[in-house]
Amino acid sequence: MHVIFETTASTGQLSVAAIIGFATIVTLITKFKLHPFLSLTIGSLVVGAIADLSLSEMVAAYSKGVGSTVASVGVLIALGAIIGKLLADSGGADEIVDTLVSKASPTTLPWAMAFIGAAIGLPVFFEIGLVLLVPVILLVTRRSKLPLMRVAIPALAGLSTMHALVPPHPGPLAAIALLKADLGVTLGLGVLIAIPTVVVAGPLFSRLAARWVPVDAPDLFLNSDENGRSGIASGHPKFSVTLLTVLLPVVLMMGKALADIFAAKGIAVRSVLDFLGEPMFALLLATLLATFTLGKASGMDRKAVSDSVGASLPPIAGILLIVAAGGGFKQILVDTGIANRHYSVLDFPAADGLARRCRDPVGDRLSDGSNRHRGRHFRADDNQPAACPRCIAGASDRLWFGFLLARQ
Repeated sequence: MHVIFETTASTGQLSVAAIIGFATIVTLITKFKLHPFLSLTIGSLVVGAIADLSLSEMVAAYSKGVGSTVASVGVLIALGAIIGKLLADSGGADEIVDTLVSKASPTTLPWAMAFIGAAIGLPVFFEIGLVLLVPVILLVTRRSKLPLMRVAIPALAGLSTMHALVPPHPGPLAAIALLKADLGVTLGLGVLIAIPTVVVAGPLFSRLAARWVPVDAPDLFLNSDENGRSGIASGHPKFSVTLLTVLLPVVLMMGKALADIFAAKGIAVRSVLDFLGEPMFALLLATLLATFTLGKASGMDRKAVSDSVGASLPPIAGILLIVAAGGGFKQILVDTGIANRHYSVLDFPAADGLARRCRDPVGDRLSDGSNRHRGRHFRADDNQPAACPRCIAGASDRLWFGFLLARQ
Protein backbone atom coordinates (compact mmCIF):
# COMPACT_ATOMS: atom_id res chain seq x y z
CA MET A 1 0.00 0.00 0.00
CA HIS A 2 1.50 3.32 -1.05
CA VAL A 3 1.83 6.07 1.53
CA ILE A 4 2.03 9.46 -0.15
CA PHE A 5 3.08 11.59 2.82
CA GLU A 6 5.96 10.77 5.12
CA THR A 7 4.95 10.89 8.78
CA THR A 8 7.16 10.62 11.84
CA ALA A 9 4.32 9.18 13.90
CA SER A 10 4.95 5.84 15.57
CA THR A 11 2.67 2.84 15.19
CA GLY A 12 1.22 3.56 18.61
CA GLN A 13 0.54 7.17 17.70
CA LEU A 14 -1.18 6.10 14.49
CA SER A 15 -3.33 3.64 16.43
CA VAL A 16 -4.35 6.41 18.82
CA ALA A 17 -5.11 8.67 15.85
CA ALA A 18 -7.39 6.04 14.32
CA ILE A 19 -9.21 5.33 17.59
CA ILE A 20 -9.76 9.00 18.40
CA GLY A 21 -10.79 9.70 14.81
CA PHE A 22 -13.44 6.98 14.80
CA ALA A 23 -14.61 8.02 18.28
CA THR A 24 -14.91 11.64 17.14
CA ILE A 25 -17.07 10.70 14.17
CA VAL A 26 -19.33 8.42 16.21
CA THR A 27 -19.72 10.97 19.01
CA LEU A 28 -20.51 13.87 16.68
CA ILE A 29 -23.14 11.83 14.84
CA THR A 30 -24.81 10.05 17.75
CA LYS A 31 -24.50 12.52 20.64
CA PHE A 32 -24.38 15.92 18.97
CA LYS A 33 -26.52 14.94 15.95
CA LEU A 34 -24.09 16.64 13.58
CA HIS A 35 -24.56 15.80 9.92
CA PRO A 36 -22.38 12.80 8.90
CA PHE A 37 -20.72 14.86 6.14
CA LEU A 38 -19.40 17.37 8.66
CA SER A 39 -18.62 14.65 11.20
CA LEU A 40 -16.52 12.68 8.71
CA THR A 41 -14.72 15.83 7.60
CA ILE A 42 -13.87 16.81 11.18
CA GLY A 43 -12.86 13.24 11.99
CA SER A 44 -10.51 13.23 9.00
CA LEU A 45 -8.80 16.40 10.23
CA VAL A 46 -8.50 14.97 13.74
CA VAL A 47 -6.80 11.81 12.45
CA GLY A 48 -4.45 13.81 10.23
CA ALA A 49 -3.47 16.19 13.03
CA ILE A 50 -2.72 13.42 15.53
CA ALA A 51 -0.76 11.52 12.85
CA ASP A 52 1.49 14.59 12.33
CA LEU A 53 0.27 15.52 8.84
CA SER A 54 0.59 19.18 7.96
CA LEU A 55 -2.54 21.15 7.09
CA SER A 56 -1.69 21.15 3.39
CA GLU A 57 -1.11 17.39 3.44
CA MET A 58 -4.44 16.80 5.18
CA VAL A 59 -6.29 18.94 2.65
CA ALA A 60 -4.54 17.22 -0.27
CA ALA A 61 -5.29 13.71 1.03
CA TYR A 62 -8.90 14.52 1.90
CA SER A 63 -9.49 16.17 -1.48
CA LYS A 64 -8.00 13.20 -3.30
CA GLY A 65 -10.25 10.78 -1.44
CA VAL A 66 -13.35 12.87 -2.07
CA GLY A 67 -12.55 13.21 -5.77
CA SER A 68 -11.81 9.54 -6.37
CA THR A 69 -14.93 8.45 -4.50
CA VAL A 70 -17.26 10.81 -6.35
CA ALA A 71 -15.68 9.79 -9.65
CA SER A 72 -16.46 6.14 -9.01
CA VAL A 73 -19.20 5.47 -6.49
CA GLY A 74 -20.79 8.91 -6.81
CA VAL A 75 -21.46 8.52 -10.51
CA LEU A 76 -22.97 5.07 -9.94
CA ILE A 77 -25.29 6.44 -7.25
CA ALA A 78 -26.40 9.26 -9.55
CA LEU A 79 -27.11 6.90 -12.46
CA GLY A 80 -28.97 4.54 -10.17
CA ALA A 81 -31.07 7.41 -8.83
CA ILE A 82 -32.03 8.42 -12.37
CA ILE A 83 -33.14 4.87 -13.17
CA GLY A 84 -35.04 4.72 -9.90
CA LYS A 85 -36.87 7.97 -10.60
CA LEU A 86 -37.78 6.88 -14.13
CA LEU A 87 -39.01 3.58 -12.71
CA ALA A 88 -41.19 5.44 -10.25
CA ASP A 89 -42.58 8.13 -12.57
CA SER A 90 -43.26 5.79 -15.48
CA GLY A 91 -45.09 3.27 -13.34
CA GLY A 92 -42.51 0.58 -14.11
CA ALA A 93 -41.73 0.14 -10.44
CA ASP A 94 -45.46 -0.31 -9.82
CA GLU A 95 -45.51 -3.15 -12.34
CA ILE A 96 -42.66 -4.94 -10.56
CA VAL A 97 -44.14 -4.33 -7.13
CA ASP A 98 -47.64 -5.40 -8.20
CA THR A 99 -46.22 -8.69 -9.41
CA LEU A 100 -44.25 -9.27 -6.21
CA VAL A 101 -47.07 -8.35 -3.85
CA SER A 102 -49.66 -10.38 -5.78
CA LYS A 103 -47.48 -13.50 -5.80
CA ALA A 104 -46.27 -13.31 -2.19
CA SER A 105 -48.13 -13.01 1.10
CA PRO A 106 -46.90 -10.69 3.88
CA THR A 107 -45.29 -13.76 5.48
CA THR A 108 -43.40 -14.88 2.39
CA LEU A 109 -42.59 -11.40 1.03
CA PRO A 110 -39.35 -11.01 3.08
CA TRP A 111 -38.19 -14.37 1.71
CA ALA A 112 -39.00 -13.26 -1.83
CA MET A 113 -37.00 -10.04 -1.32
CA ALA A 114 -34.04 -12.07 0.00
CA PHE A 115 -34.14 -14.22 -3.14
CA ILE A 116 -34.32 -11.16 -5.40
CA GLY A 117 -31.40 -9.54 -3.57
CA ALA A 118 -29.32 -12.71 -3.90
CA ALA A 119 -30.15 -13.09 -7.59
CA ILE A 120 -29.15 -9.51 -8.36
CA GLY A 121 -26.12 -9.70 -6.07
CA LEU A 122 -24.63 -12.71 -7.82
CA PRO A 123 -23.19 -10.84 -10.84
CA VAL A 124 -23.09 -7.17 -9.74
CA PHE A 125 -21.25 -5.15 -7.12
CA PHE A 126 -23.12 -4.31 -3.94
CA GLU A 127 -23.32 -0.61 -4.83
CA ILE A 128 -24.90 -1.32 -8.22
CA GLY A 129 -27.39 -3.78 -6.82
CA LEU A 130 -28.31 -1.35 -4.07
CA VAL A 131 -29.21 1.52 -6.38
CA LEU A 132 -31.28 -0.88 -8.50
CA LEU A 133 -33.13 -2.31 -5.50
CA VAL A 134 -33.88 0.90 -3.59
CA PRO A 135 -37.00 1.96 -5.54
CA VAL A 136 -38.37 -1.58 -5.44
CA ILE A 137 -37.74 -1.87 -1.69
CA LEU A 138 -39.46 1.44 -0.97
CA LEU A 139 -42.51 0.71 -3.10
CA VAL A 140 -42.90 -2.85 -1.81
CA THR A 141 -42.82 -1.41 1.72
CA ARG A 142 -45.49 1.15 0.87
CA ARG A 143 -47.75 -1.30 -0.94
CA SER A 144 -47.45 -4.21 1.48
CA LYS A 145 -47.75 -2.00 4.60
CA LEU A 146 -44.86 -3.95 6.13
CA PRO A 147 -42.16 -2.20 8.21
CA LEU A 148 -39.24 -1.00 6.11
CA MET A 149 -36.78 -3.29 7.91
CA ARG A 150 -38.87 -6.37 7.07
CA VAL A 151 -38.42 -5.66 3.37
CA ALA A 152 -35.03 -3.94 3.18
CA ILE A 153 -32.96 -6.19 5.46
CA PRO A 154 -33.72 -9.45 3.57
CA ALA A 155 -32.99 -7.83 0.20
CA LEU A 156 -29.70 -6.35 1.44
CA ALA A 157 -28.73 -9.61 3.15
CA GLY A 158 -29.09 -11.51 -0.11
CA LEU A 159 -27.26 -8.82 -2.06
CA SER A 160 -24.41 -8.50 0.44
CA THR A 161 -23.85 -12.20 1.09
CA MET A 162 -23.52 -13.04 -2.58
CA HIS A 163 -21.08 -10.18 -3.04
CA ALA A 164 -18.91 -11.37 -0.17
CA LEU A 165 -18.93 -15.14 -0.55
CA VAL A 166 -19.60 -16.24 -4.10
CA PRO A 167 -17.51 -15.93 -7.28
CA PRO A 168 -17.38 -14.12 -9.69
CA HIS A 169 -16.91 -11.24 -7.24
CA PRO A 170 -13.37 -9.81 -6.90
CA GLY A 171 -12.59 -11.01 -3.38
CA PRO A 172 -13.31 -14.71 -3.87
CA LEU A 173 -11.72 -14.68 -7.34
CA ALA A 174 -8.52 -13.07 -6.04
CA ALA A 175 -8.31 -15.62 -3.24
CA ILE A 176 -8.93 -18.49 -5.67
CA ALA A 177 -6.20 -17.28 -8.01
CA LEU A 178 -3.60 -16.75 -5.29
CA LEU A 179 -4.34 -20.03 -3.53
CA LYS A 180 -4.76 -21.99 -6.77
CA ALA A 181 -8.03 -23.27 -5.34
CA ASP A 182 -10.75 -24.97 -7.34
CA LEU A 183 -13.36 -22.53 -8.65
CA GLY A 184 -16.18 -25.06 -8.60
CA VAL A 185 -15.50 -26.22 -5.05
CA THR A 186 -15.19 -22.65 -3.79
CA LEU A 187 -18.40 -21.70 -5.58
CA GLY A 188 -20.20 -24.66 -4.04
CA LEU A 189 -18.91 -23.94 -0.54
CA GLY A 190 -19.72 -20.26 -0.97
CA VAL A 191 -23.33 -21.01 -1.89
CA LEU A 192 -23.55 -23.59 0.91
CA ILE A 193 -22.55 -20.97 3.46
CA ALA A 194 -24.46 -18.16 1.75
CA ILE A 195 -27.88 -19.84 2.01
CA PRO A 196 -28.07 -20.11 5.83
CA THR A 197 -26.34 -16.73 6.13
CA VAL A 198 -29.04 -15.06 4.03
CA VAL A 199 -31.78 -16.85 5.96
CA VAL A 200 -30.46 -15.78 9.36
CA ALA A 201 -29.27 -12.28 8.43
CA GLY A 202 -32.29 -11.61 6.20
CA PRO A 203 -35.86 -12.75 6.91
CA LEU A 204 -35.15 -13.95 10.47
CA PHE A 205 -33.07 -10.98 11.63
CA SER A 206 -35.49 -8.54 9.97
CA ARG A 207 -38.08 -9.47 12.60
CA LEU A 208 -35.80 -8.10 15.32
CA ALA A 209 -34.63 -5.17 13.19
CA ALA A 210 -38.23 -4.09 12.61
CA ARG A 211 -38.72 -3.89 16.38
CA TRP A 212 -35.45 -2.07 17.02
CA VAL A 213 -35.85 0.40 14.14
CA PRO A 214 -39.61 0.86 13.56
CA VAL A 215 -39.52 3.17 10.54
CA ASP A 216 -41.62 3.51 7.42
CA ALA A 217 -40.36 3.97 3.88
CA PRO A 218 -39.03 7.52 3.30
CA ASP A 219 -40.26 9.57 0.36
CA LEU A 220 -36.78 10.04 -1.14
CA PHE A 221 -37.54 10.33 -4.87
CA LEU A 222 -40.71 8.20 -4.75
CA ASN A 223 -43.76 10.44 -4.41
CA SER A 224 -46.32 7.67 -4.07
CA ASP A 225 -49.96 8.09 -3.14
CA GLU A 226 -51.74 6.64 -0.13
CA ASN A 227 -51.94 3.27 -1.90
CA GLY A 228 -48.20 3.22 -2.52
CA ARG A 229 -48.50 3.87 -6.26
CA SER A 230 -45.86 6.19 -7.68
CA GLY A 231 -46.47 6.47 -11.41
CA ILE A 232 -47.34 9.88 -12.90
CA ALA A 233 -47.27 8.86 -16.57
CA SER A 234 -50.45 8.30 -18.60
CA GLY A 235 -49.53 4.66 -19.24
CA HIS A 236 -47.38 1.93 -17.75
CA PRO A 237 -44.53 0.03 -19.43
CA LYS A 238 -45.00 -3.71 -19.62
CA PHE A 239 -43.58 -5.85 -16.84
CA SER A 240 -41.25 -7.64 -19.27
CA VAL A 241 -39.89 -4.34 -20.62
CA THR A 242 -39.39 -2.97 -17.13
CA LEU A 243 -37.62 -6.13 -16.00
CA LEU A 244 -35.37 -6.06 -19.09
CA THR A 245 -34.36 -2.48 -18.33
CA VAL A 246 -33.56 -3.19 -14.68
CA LEU A 247 -31.66 -6.39 -15.44
CA LEU A 248 -29.62 -4.98 -18.35
CA PRO A 249 -26.64 -3.94 -16.17
CA VAL A 250 -26.91 -7.25 -14.31
CA VAL A 251 -26.66 -9.20 -17.57
CA LEU A 252 -23.81 -7.05 -18.90
CA MET A 253 -21.78 -7.41 -15.71
CA MET A 254 -22.46 -11.13 -15.58
CA GLY A 255 -21.11 -11.41 -19.13
CA LYS A 256 -17.97 -9.54 -18.09
CA ALA A 257 -17.47 -11.76 -15.04
CA LEU A 258 -17.89 -14.98 -17.02
CA ALA A 259 -15.58 -13.71 -19.77
CA ASP A 260 -12.90 -12.88 -17.19
CA ILE A 261 -13.13 -16.43 -15.84
CA PHE A 262 -13.39 -18.52 -18.99
CA ALA A 263 -12.02 -16.40 -21.88
CA ALA A 264 -8.32 -15.84 -22.48
CA LYS A 265 -6.93 -12.32 -22.43
CA GLY A 266 -6.67 -10.59 -25.78
CA ILE A 267 -9.72 -12.29 -27.30
CA ALA A 268 -12.03 -9.79 -28.99
CA VAL A 269 -15.14 -11.17 -27.32
CA ARG A 270 -13.63 -10.73 -23.88
CA SER A 271 -12.56 -7.16 -24.68
CA VAL A 272 -16.08 -6.26 -25.79
CA LEU A 273 -17.71 -7.89 -22.76
CA ASP A 274 -15.20 -6.24 -20.42
CA PHE A 275 -16.11 -2.87 -21.90
CA LEU A 276 -19.86 -3.40 -21.83
CA GLY A 277 -19.73 -4.90 -18.34
CA GLU A 278 -17.82 -2.05 -16.74
CA PRO A 279 -20.17 -0.90 -13.94
CA MET A 280 -20.32 2.74 -14.97
CA PHE A 281 -20.89 1.95 -18.65
CA ALA A 282 -23.44 -0.78 -17.89
CA LEU A 283 -25.48 1.59 -15.72
CA LEU A 284 -25.15 4.38 -18.29
CA LEU A 285 -26.54 2.09 -20.99
CA ALA A 286 -29.39 1.10 -18.68
CA THR A 287 -30.11 4.76 -17.96
CA LEU A 288 -30.24 5.67 -21.65
CA LEU A 289 -32.42 2.64 -22.36
CA ALA A 290 -34.74 3.62 -19.49
CA THR A 291 -35.43 7.01 -21.06
CA PHE A 292 -37.04 5.13 -23.97
CA THR A 293 -38.44 1.92 -22.48
CA LEU A 294 -39.72 3.58 -19.31
CA GLY A 295 -40.14 7.17 -20.45
CA LYS A 296 -41.54 7.33 -23.96
CA ALA A 297 -43.13 3.88 -23.74
CA SER A 298 -45.28 5.07 -20.82
CA GLY A 299 -46.44 8.22 -22.59
CA MET A 300 -43.87 10.65 -21.15
CA ASP A 301 -42.67 13.32 -23.59
CA ARG A 302 -39.11 14.66 -23.71
CA LYS A 303 -39.81 17.40 -21.19
CA ALA A 304 -41.37 14.95 -18.74
CA VAL A 305 -38.38 12.62 -19.06
CA SER A 306 -35.98 15.53 -18.62
CA ASP A 307 -37.90 16.78 -15.58
CA SER A 308 -37.87 13.29 -14.09
CA VAL A 309 -34.11 12.99 -14.55
CA GLY A 310 -33.56 16.44 -13.04
CA ALA A 311 -35.78 15.69 -10.05
CA SER A 312 -33.85 12.50 -9.28
CA LEU A 313 -30.59 14.21 -8.36
CA PRO A 314 -31.35 16.80 -5.59
CA PRO A 315 -32.63 14.18 -3.08
CA ILE A 316 -29.34 12.25 -3.25
CA ALA A 317 -27.07 15.28 -2.77
CA GLY A 318 -26.71 14.58 0.95
CA ILE A 319 -25.96 10.92 0.29
CA LEU A 320 -23.27 11.83 -2.23
CA LEU A 321 -21.65 14.24 0.24
CA ILE A 322 -21.59 11.59 2.97
CA VAL A 323 -20.09 9.01 0.60
CA ALA A 324 -17.54 11.55 -0.63
CA ALA A 325 -16.55 12.51 2.92
CA GLY A 326 -16.15 8.82 3.71
CA GLY A 327 -13.75 8.60 0.78
CA GLY A 328 -11.79 11.55 2.16
CA PHE A 329 -11.59 9.90 5.58
CA LYS A 330 -10.42 6.68 3.96
CA GLN A 331 -7.66 8.52 2.09
CA ILE A 332 -6.45 10.15 5.30
CA LEU A 333 -6.13 6.67 6.84
CA VAL A 334 -4.25 5.44 3.78
CA ASP A 335 -1.87 8.38 3.45
CA THR A 336 -0.97 8.48 7.13
CA GLY A 337 -0.04 4.80 6.96
CA ILE A 338 -2.78 3.69 9.38
CA ALA A 339 -4.34 1.42 6.77
CA ASN A 340 -0.99 -0.29 6.22
CA ARG A 341 0.21 -0.57 9.81
CA HIS A 342 -2.94 -2.11 11.24
CA TYR A 343 -1.53 -5.50 10.26
CA SER A 344 1.44 -5.14 12.61
CA VAL A 345 -0.86 -3.92 15.39
CA LEU A 346 -3.17 -6.90 14.94
CA ASP A 347 -0.38 -9.39 14.30
CA PHE A 348 -0.07 -11.98 17.05
CA PRO A 349 1.06 -15.63 16.92
CA ALA A 350 -2.38 -17.11 17.62
CA ALA A 351 -3.93 -15.30 14.67
CA ASP A 352 -3.33 -17.97 12.07
CA GLY A 353 -5.32 -20.00 9.59
CA LEU A 354 -8.96 -19.03 9.29
CA ALA A 355 -8.64 -16.45 12.07
CA ARG A 356 -5.90 -14.60 10.18
CA ARG A 357 -7.80 -14.90 6.91
CA CYS A 358 -10.80 -13.20 8.51
CA ARG A 359 -8.74 -10.69 10.51
CA ASP A 360 -6.96 -9.15 7.53
CA PRO A 361 -9.97 -8.24 5.41
CA VAL A 362 -11.92 -7.01 8.42
CA GLY A 363 -9.01 -4.72 9.22
CA ASP A 364 -9.00 -3.60 5.59
CA ARG A 365 -12.67 -2.82 5.71
CA LEU A 366 -12.35 -0.73 8.84
CA SER A 367 -9.19 1.08 7.78
CA ASP A 368 -9.71 2.00 4.14
CA GLY A 369 -13.36 1.33 3.44
CA SER A 370 -12.89 -0.84 0.36
CA ASN A 371 -14.69 -4.13 -0.18
CA ARG A 372 -13.21 -5.01 -3.57
CA HIS A 373 -9.72 -6.07 -2.59
CA ARG A 374 -10.48 -9.02 -0.36
CA GLY A 375 -8.09 -11.88 -0.81
CA ARG A 376 -5.06 -9.78 -1.73
CA HIS A 377 -3.16 -10.87 1.39
CA PHE A 378 -3.29 -14.58 0.57
CA ARG A 379 0.07 -16.15 -0.11
CA ALA A 380 1.16 -19.11 -2.18
CA ASP A 381 2.16 -21.02 0.96
CA ASP A 382 -1.46 -20.83 2.11
CA ASN A 383 -2.31 -23.44 -0.52
CA GLN A 384 -3.28 -26.15 1.95
CA PRO A 385 -6.29 -28.50 2.09
CA ALA A 386 -8.27 -25.70 3.78
CA ALA A 387 -7.69 -23.39 0.81
CA CYS A 388 -11.32 -23.19 -0.29
CA PRO A 389 -12.71 -22.47 3.20
CA ARG A 390 -10.00 -19.85 3.56
CA CYS A 391 -11.10 -18.26 0.30
CA ILE A 392 -14.59 -17.93 1.73
CA ALA A 393 -13.46 -16.72 5.14
CA GLY A 394 -11.08 -14.19 3.64
CA ALA A 395 -13.76 -12.90 1.33
CA SER A 396 -16.46 -12.25 3.90
CA ASP A 397 -15.95 -8.93 5.65
CA ARG A 398 -19.16 -6.95 5.41
CA LEU A 399 -18.46 -4.78 8.45
CA TRP A 400 -20.34 -1.69 7.45
CA PHE A 401 -19.38 1.34 9.44
CA GLY A 402 -21.68 3.17 7.04
CA PHE A 403 -24.76 1.61 8.65
CA LEU A 404 -24.13 3.89 11.62
CA LEU A 405 -24.38 6.89 9.32
CA ALA A 406 -27.51 5.60 7.61
CA ARG A 407 -29.17 4.95 10.97
CA GLN A 408 -28.72 8.61 11.92
